[in-house]
Amino acid sequence: MDKIVVEGGSRLVGDIPIGGAKNAALPLLASALLPNGPSTFKNVPLLQDVATMGKLLRQLGCEVDGKHTMVIHPPTAKKAKLEAPYELVKTMRASIVVLGPLVARYGRARVSQPGGCAIGTRPIDQHLKGLAAMGAKIHLDHGYVDVECKRLKGATIVLDMPTVTGCENLMMAAALAKGRTVIENAAREPEVEDLGLVLNKMGAKVTGAGTAIITIEGVDELQPIEHTIIPDRIEAGTFAIAAALTRGDVLLQGARAEHMDAIIAKLRAAGSTVTVEAGGVRVRGGGDILPIDITTQPHPGFPTDMQAQFMVLATQAKGQSMIREMIFENRYMHVPELSRMGADIHVDGRTAIIRGGTKLSGAAVMATDLRASASLVLAGLVASGKTEVLRVYHLDRGYETIEKKLRGVGAKVKRVKA
Repeated sequence: MDKIVVEGGSRLVGDIPIGGAKNAALPLLASALLPNGPSTFKNVPLLQDVATMGKLLRQLGCEVDGKHTMVIHPPTAKKAKLEAPYELVKTMRASIVVLGPLVARYGRARVSQPGGCAIGTRPIDQHLKGLAAMGAKIHLDHGYVDVECKRLKGATIVLDMPTVTGCENLMMAAALAKGRTVIENAAREPEVEDLGLVLNKMGAKVTGAGTAIITIEGVDELQPIEHTIIPDRIEAGTFAIAAALTRGDVLLQGARAEHMDAIIAKLRAAGSTVTVEAGGVRVRGGGDILPIDITTQPHPGFPTDMQAQFMVLATQAKGQSMIREMIFENRYMHVPELSRMGADIHVDGRTAIIRGGTKLSGAAVMATDLRASASLVLAGLVASGKTEVLRVYHLDRGYETIEKKLRGVGAKVKRVKA
């Protein structure tokens, strides 16, 4: 099994290109099931989760070609295989986003229930609630969800919480439904907005994507499109922390500041200088790192996917910081590993108190999930000696060649093949 080895002490200076957003790519690739013809997606990140989505689409009968530019040919009704098996869904919860487009285009779907995951439970009840409101018959059996409806009908759906994948599933389902669908308490993430843009390119009539109320007027058919995926705000945020930690000067090439408002606000509160340039977002670390208080919230609040990375920054602050994790109930599994490196962190329920100013020392640490693994790499950048991050398959789910990008700005980091 591969590992990432980091030797701390380098100041990061230079440019880091930001890849396409994983959380935008996955639903967009699933949306290729909707039109009658092949769609092309550019700026696709080469990640394990994207590869898994490609396998799933092939399993469903699609032809999938290319890497950074992917062309997806959806199957005809006769050739479609309408089951997403457990073997694929268990490795990536986002596989559930094929449910909406399958039912909308082909009239039925059988998808394995994703179950729980390391960072907490993420049920699909809101997905099913919305599809049922649109007239679908739903049957749960032996760990699978069977959904059937000859043609979905528009409905008003009030989500109990602004679930991102649930909202995306229902948007895709509604695009081919008969009549108007209104989704209230909708997720407002940039990735949801990007999906709305793609559906409109296909000929759908979506308004309000990126706001709390999304309206979709269903159409009879959709057309194939070409689309460039937005840059990954979480990858950009992770490298921004790397610059702040090392008192560096890094240009995040292609990053969109308007997608990173909450991240940028906390970077500035911690003492970093953040400026928007023509080529992206520049982050400069300066003098003392200041303590910060963070509460994770749905967008446009502070993203849970940046919590672990900011916790590392807080370990180097001059004072005490507080983080409250309000999205997932079990997202502090990186804390024991950071503690092994010398961090002073106390967790009480959903609240973590970080006493900053501690010197971190390199150690062998175990990645427990995607963002936790990134936080351990960041910790290694400022730790004395060498840090070995094990289970890097977590990293590969969300970061394309993170070690090469960090090396490009001066970090001493390498991947060691098993």
